[in-house]
Amino acid sequence: MAKDPVSTERGQSILVVDDDTSVRRVLAALLVQGGYDVSGVGSGEEALAALDTGCFDLVISDLRMRGMDGMALLAVIVARHPGLPVMMLTAHGTVPLAVAAMRSGAADFLLKPFDREEILFVVDKALRASSANRDAPPLPVLHGGGIIGRAPALLEVLQVIRRAATGTATVLIRGESGTGKELAARALHDASPRRDGPFVSLHCAALPENLLESELFGYEKGAFTGAVARKPGRVELADGGTLFLDEIGDISPGTQVKLLRVLQEKTFERLGSTRTEKVDVRFVAATHRDLESMTVEGTFREDLFYRLNVVPVWMPPLRERREDIDMLVRHFCSTLARTNGRGSMAITDQAVALLRSEPWRGNVRELANFVERLVVLSPSDTIDAEHAARELARVPVAKRTAATTRESGAESGASPLAALEARRRDGERDEILNALTRAADNRALAARLLGVSRRTLYNKLREHGLS
Repeated sequence: MAKDPVSTERGQSILVVDDDTSVRRVLAALLVQGGYDVSGVGSGEEALAALDTGCFDLVISDLRMRGMDGMALLAVIVARHPGLPVMMLTAHGTVPLAVAAMRSGAADFLLKPFDREEILFVVDKALRASSANRDAPPLPVLHGGGIIGRAPALLEVLQVIRRAATGTATVLIRGESGTGKELAARALHDASPRRDGPFVSLHCAALPENLLESELFGYEKGAFTGAVARKPGRVELADGGTLFLDEIGDISPGTQVKLLRVLQEKTFERLGSTRTEKVDVRFVAATHRDLESMTVEGTFREDLFYRLNVVPVWMPPLRERREDIDMLVRHFCSTLARTNGRGSMAITDQAVALLRSEPWRGNVRELANFVERLVVLSPSDTIDAEHAARELARVPVAKRTAATTRESGAESGASPLAALEARRRDGERDEILNALTRAADNRALAARLLGVSRRTLYNKLREHGLS
């Protein structure tokens, strides 16, 4: 498989996919001038091969290509490489298809002919948005709208979600990181009359104010430097469905005012436009912040808080639903074994009991990631307590000490000894080498085996002198 030349200075890496060689090379040259590493391929099939062997931060693909077209490529990338942003190239006549691509998971789209300023603006926006959660592998999709468990605290939440789903009232989901706030939002959408409409999400903390506003409301041609064509925002894309605003507590006062208007009147204006647009959108927001205190401090509008908090949903932390840990561990063990090509795997009761005794400050997400680590590194098809204890010992000592201290209410202890930290680093290095060996030095596959992003793996290789 031949690739177009890449830039010589290491920056964020972009894969350009277009069967028109001249278009591909012009776009690559503009991106290289912007400081990015660029690889170019001429088909969807070549793109998938490149993604399996290389590390990329963004994919830019033409919609119309011979063989596998852009929509088919997008579907495979969303399934195989969740979290990797994909942007679509389109001509003016296929803008509706590009909008459909965004509803299917594309980060954005670019219009031909290219404008250098718009290209760099839109690419920077997509990379900023993806970087917020780049190192946090998503939870696997579970039954029941993505949520599993039978603890009273969780069942109470599910009951509220089922009741709220039938209406149109705004829902505010609260809870610590890793408790499954987005899963709750998706469950609400799936149980609602809007289930056949789009579910559009936006991580509000990932973008600065100017980018967040354009991402929410869209913009008209000429609204700012680089805006060479009208672009729809997330509010418009969610028309007829649900818009999930994650980390709503991080938006600026200016954006709060404009969002309040949409909530109250179901109308908005694109940046650079004087025309008022009407939308039919169900708003669901989430935050881990104390919005009540923020309203007292004046950093969050009180009227916006009341508009958002019509139906409050509190996701319980894992420490309040410990009876679900056994079920979660066994479920993750089964599903993640298949995901990682380990076939059928089991975990002993003793190992499960050991995991149940841990504090899991990162809640369900941390538990899922740790079980995946056990699955990947297990020397056999059964995870026993010895293996679980060995991997727990490799968790950074400072993190485990802090977690245990918070759980017990004891005073914080002394900092970890240098020797223990060295053992942790050695264990981490051994895990990486083991994953590379099992993946036959395929770094993309090794990253999946370790349960981390490819960027994290590349950083760790440099940190341990293995690059």
